[in-house]
Amino acid sequence: MIRVLLTDDQHLVRAGLCALLENDPEIEVVGEASDGQQALELVQTLDPDVVLMDIRMPGMDGLAATRRIREDDAAPPVLILTTFDDDEEVTGALRAGAAGYLLKDTPGSRLREAVHAVAAGESQLSPQIMRKLMDRVAEEKPQPAAQSFSALTERELEVLTAIAQGRNNAEIAAEMYLSTATARTYVSRILTKLDARDRTELAIMAHRAGLV
Repeated sequence: MIRVLLTDDQHLVRAGLCALLENDPEIEVVGEASDGQQALELVQTLDPDVVLMDIRMPGMDGLAATRRIREDDAAPPVLILTTFDDDEEVTGALRAGAAGYLLKDTPGSRLREAVHAVAAGESQLSPQIMRKLMDRVAEEKPQPAAQSFSALTERELEVLTAIAQGRNNAEIAAEMYLSTATARTYVSRILTKLDARDRTELAIMAHRAGLV
């Protein structure tokens, strides 16, 4: 069971998210916070597996709360879910330690998949957010040496390209006729071979190398 803490200043939004998430028998919403400060307190008392976090809230906003939560190495991953796709907020959230960034028009099934993914240690970005991130952050990352990519097999290059296009492991598995576990193994190998921190960095490297 994945224990989720919802953080959003609008009660109706929290109610809708709770209903969407709990359509999955493996997800349980264990608490709701209306601002960042309350989220910090509930993380300590409820020990959730994933924190679903809005950004723009009165009092402590989602970026500040994410940064505070992620100061603890044992803290749960934070998945941003917001209406806003502003470049500064996207990069600010990722630098604060968020494991993912989704928009509120994300389908319910995709949201549930993202919760499972971040609970398993993966990163998650909406495809449109991935493209914005590429345009905003790519120049900050050195282009990988040619020999780094030459270490990848043809299949690993295909998986890397799919990551850069915003695909999650389940989508990669379906497109390439693999099991989800095999797709996850490919991603782990690529992370190791390219000495990358997470999927976001892999996507940036692929973009810089012209794979997408």
